[in-house]
Amino acid sequence: MSEAPSTRIVIVGAGPAGIRAAAALVDAGLHPVVIDEGQRAGGQIYRRPPDGFVRTPEHLYGSEAAKARALHAVFDRLAADGRLTHCTGSSVIAVQAGRLHVLGEGGVQMIFYDRLILATGASDRVAPVPGWQSAGVYSLGAAQIALKAQGVALGRRIVLMGSGPLLSLVGAQLVKAGADVAAVLDTSPWDQQMRGLWKLAARPFVALRGLALRARLGGRYHAGVSLEKIEADGQGVTAMRWRDAGGRQRFTPCDTIGMGWHLRAETHLADLAGCAFTYDEQWRQWLPKTDRMGRAGNGVYLAGDGVRLLGADGAEIAGRLAAAACLADLGFPAPSNAADLRELARLERFAHGLACAFPWPAAMVRALPDAAIVCRCENVTAGEVRQSLDFGGGEANRVKSLSRVGMGRCQGRYCQLAAVELAAAHAGCTPDAVGRFRGQAPARPAPVDAFLRKG
Repeated sequence: MSEAPSTRIVIVGAGPAGIRAAAALVDAGLHPVVIDEGQRAGGQIYRRPPDGFVRTPEHLYGSEAAKARALHAVFDRLAADGRLTHCTGSSVIAVQAGRLHVLGEGGVQMIFYDRLILATGASDRVAPVPGWQSAGVYSLGAAQIALKAQGVALGRRIVLMGSGPLLSLVGAQLVKAGADVAAVLDTSPWDQQMRGLWKLAARPFVALRGLALRARLGGRYHAGVSLEKIEADGQGVTAMRWRDAGGRQRFTPCDTIGMGWHLRAETHLADLAGCAFTYDEQWRQWLPKTDRMGRAGNGVYLAGDGVRLLGADGAEIAGRLAAAACLADLGFPAPSNAADLRELARLERFAHGLACAFPWPAAMVRALPDAAIVCRCENVTAGEVRQSLDFGGGEANRVKSLSRVGMGRCQGRYCQLAAVELAAAHAGCTPDAVGRFRGQAPARPAPVDAFLRKG
């Protein structure tokens, strides 16, 4: 027996996972509410530029242009037909039982839900490098967003560093757009990358495409580097000091640096919604616990990179599965999900290969000098993080309260993983023993007057 049409289902996020979840719910005769921070659906991976932008989807998304077009068309059609409600430019800043606090242009309003699908995606996973607090240092994602949404390169001479598929992709995209990319510095050595090769064979075309991107970068790409320091003056970045795989010191003048080590699942809202978490040793981060369909309990479902770091294709599948789970729990006829579950397993093998080939640089983080900044929001150094353990022990939230690491505007999104690595090294334990920062509302910075205005 079907649930009454008054059931309110809210989806947070309009990327690949959110779009596919919304489409499945609409096909079942429901009218979901989709809340997204962007002005147009697509998420970060398929972010759309403003109207009148002259670059084509082929230039913006490369080989993924057809997928981007298809997703955009599906969502736009549903929105135009009034079959879903799309809340644009809106951030969910708090979750309570059955209600969301949503920050938009009119202030903060409450949106009630019976079922909640979180498709919050992921953001850059960054590691501190001495000097990274300087002006002119961005994440790889920020550099890509500026290129996609505004058609600009964030600098005249650019160095990219980190590891993972996004490093080569952003480098190749910038080069194709005519930007001056001086160097692409990968901390993962070639032999480490080869260790993940057999699992990467689960998606041979994608693996070959990654190699093609490396070839396009030519001599700009360097594997197995050691990052020493970002040089800067009063105006911002001036150069990058690093050592190549042979140990030779290198000095690359630049005015912009983009950095990132694959992705960090965006889990803040899942935490506020009461989801359980488990530490994933391979990804070296805490991820929400769900069943294979995305059920997290209490009427909450998770989909996409916010729960499994499987990329856009995996997010589309996870969105369909989460919607199917939600529909089944509401008493709707359940479609067969066997093919999607098999494909998800294949994508997981590939993702594990990526995690092996392009690991988080734990050793580099643990060796940070005491003077290096770990938390850019609060200007907390590695030495202050280590010192806090001598007073409060090796527990993440004690470290946070004593040192103020993770208490700034980003709420630990960019420093938590590094702070936990430092704490674990100093306490002589593993990162999972240190734990994770507890999520707190508001999940995004919100002006006080937003709570005074009627949403």
